[in-house]
Amino acid sequence: MPHVRIPPPYRGPTQGTGELRVEGESVLECLEAVERKFPGFLPQVLDDDGNVHRFVKLVKNGRHLVREALREPLAPDDDLEIIAAIAGG
Repeated sequence: MPHVRIPPPYRGPTQGTGELRVEGESVLECLEAVERKFPGFLPQVLDDDGNVHRFVKLVKNGRHLVREALREPLAPDDDLEIIAAIAGG
């Protein structure tokens, strides 16, 4: 099962869980699996149109994915990291 890493700003719905393994064969399937386990998680990553929020980065095995990479396949030993881009001023 792919390994998903969740950044601290998105751990509210996950009740503090920062890493978990989920069933899924694509980036989207894995994100949806996290949502099933922790309702309220997915809207932090995807917008109302189902696209990756502009302030969210996805990383597969250390390689940044393009925003359109929700269909990117994931193998059972892959690592998917969600990075929250924090802006301040």
